[in-house]
Amino acid sequence: MSKIAIIGAGFVGSTTAYAFMLGGTVQEIVLIDKIKEKARGEAMDLNHGASFVRPVNVYAGNYKDCRDADIVIITAGAPQAPGQSRLELVETNSRIIKQIVSNILDYNTDTTLIIVTNPVDIISYVAWKTSNLSPSRVIGSGTVLDTSRFRHLLSARCGIDPRNIHAYVIGEHGDSEVPLWSTVNIAGISLDRFCTSCNRACSDEGREEISQKVRQAAYEIIEGKGATYYAIALALRRITESILRDEHSILTVSTLINGIYGLKELYLSLPCVLGRKGVENVIPFELDADEKGQFLHSAEIIKGYIPADLTEKPIELL
Repeated sequence: MSKIAIIGAGFVGSTTAYAFMLGGTVQEIVLIDKIKEKARGEAMDLNHGASFVRPVNVYAGNYKDCRDADIVIITAGAPQAPGQSRLELVETNSRIIKQIVSNILDYNTDTTLIIVTNPVDIISYVAWKTSNLSPSRVIGSGTVLDTSRFRHLLSARCGIDPRNIHAYVIGEHGDSEVPLWSTVNIAGISLDRFCTSCNRACSDEGREEISQKVRQAAYEIIEGKGATYYAIALALRRITESILRDEHSILTVSTLINGIYGLKELYLSLPCVLGRKGVENVIPFELDADEKGQFLHSAEIIKGYIPADLTEKPIELL
């Protein structure tokens, strides 16, 4: 029987639990939040729909309930406010994540952590350093959502089902992320070749417009409704399914980068093979010169925001 613990019962955490229920992903879901009544209320609301889905036990708990969780998903932290960049949350959310990870490891040192808290690449790095777990088992949600946004926009432009479009966003989950236009293909046909027979021509300006829409999507949603949670919940379900079912699916999660493109000890998103052991392989694409430059620029931005007290060695927990 598979069990998921979700730390943070806010919009993202509770919607993720709902997505798991609809998908029949797991048999047990525990919601943990510093506001215990919030977690209890969300669990009660979800349980009232139990007769409409596959059997699942949803309940509010505490860190002790992480003891036998296959995966712990961390969504807790200060949210991104309208007009605020994710990187502005580093200091506050680094402090929060250190405490959360320490609390989890008091009861479970054999789990996989999925980090959602923003800025996710830096917070995933902080979680890894704090936990001293294998980096394959400390995974950021990364650009899985951004990749889906990219495919959606390409679908609308090309008039093709997004499930038949292979396209990826790499780098930071944030303003410096890199949509990989050079690797886009539709049913195995390169985008450039597809465009020659398409009456919806995509100029360089059109491509840049799509890239900007991908990068600005969260800002637009937050301005309109205050937070993003539906699509990220579905992305988390997809990540979790690939791990629990040992699917070896390729998803652009945030993972430790060592030696790829000359980078060392940074969490960034690249296409990764996800299975029961977590990140089992990282796939370094052959980027064109412009994309490689953008990716390295993204890496420099992330490197500049890593808290200074984490650049030496992992914290040893007693």
